[in-house]
Amino acid sequence: MAVAQRDPHTGYTTTGHEWNGITELNRPVPKVIWLFLAATIIFSVIYWVLMPAWPLVETYTKGVLGVDQRSSLAENLRIAAADRASWTQQIETRNFAEIQADDSLMQIVRNTGRPLFEDNCATCHGMKGQGGHGFPRLTDDAWLWGADPATVAETIRVGINSTHNETRVSQMQAFGRDGILDRAAILDVVTYVRSLAGAEPTGDERSDSIAAAAEVFAANCAACHGESGTGNTELGAPDLTDESWIYGGDRQSVYTTVYRGRQGHMPHWEGRLSALERKLLTLFVLDLGATKQ
Repeated sequence: MAVAQRDPHTGYTTTGHEWNGITELNRPVPKVIWLFLAATIIFSVIYWVLMPAWPLVETYTKGVLGVDQRSSLAENLRIAAADRASWTQQIETRNFAEIQADDSLMQIVRNTGRPLFEDNCATCHGMKGQGGHGFPRLTDDAWLWGADPATVAETIRVGINSTHNETRVSQMQAFGRDGILDRAAILDVVTYVRSLAGAEPTGDERSDSIAAAAEVFAANCAACHGESGTGNTELGAPDLTDESWIYGGDRQSVYTTVYRGRQGHMPHWEGRLSALERKLLTLFVLDLGATKQ
């Protein structure tokens, strides 16, 4: 170890350590550090005196101010519960129309319904209710079972093709797979169904397909979808005259639907969500379409 020397540039002595020709100065701790440490110690002592701080055998030092976080939390929870009770009672007792006409209650519905929707419904219907392949869009007017609040609430309660004893049941036949219609008839029906929604025939579709398929549609499809294809909310049969396609409205998607049939599924929420939560979800879902418009 080298002998300590005084650095000619700074005036500080060296520690005697040297690394590759670089010597270490023996500088004192800066005063600002001492001031910071002193301030920290003073703050700590004051905090220990004023606030709960040190654990004892069976209790803890209470502090001069007597602050009790447990009591504060309990009071905050009591206030929150009282506030929640004030609006939950209104939502539970008032009918849908009255709630929808009350802007303050609907704001509560939006705030509390959103996390309910995101936790339980968004996986299938999308975060904003925009739907997806095989899952209906909730922001339009194309409701399979009806759009009045009582009907939507019932759908949420019992589900569709679910395990609930009162579930809504809906299934489309597999016209091709089960041999009900041959391929030519299915192709004609596909052209006809797409024309109901305003789609123009493609180059692969025969010009006389629409006329040829009208009788096939009337014999096989009209019982559920209606003679004009406008659907049937009693059966959960979709309206074929709009542009709300659950499985896609292109020619191949419609062909697959007619050939293989469809049977959607929605779980029931009775027993999983309370009656209040289901009512909030109903109001929130209906509001998705209203705010979109």
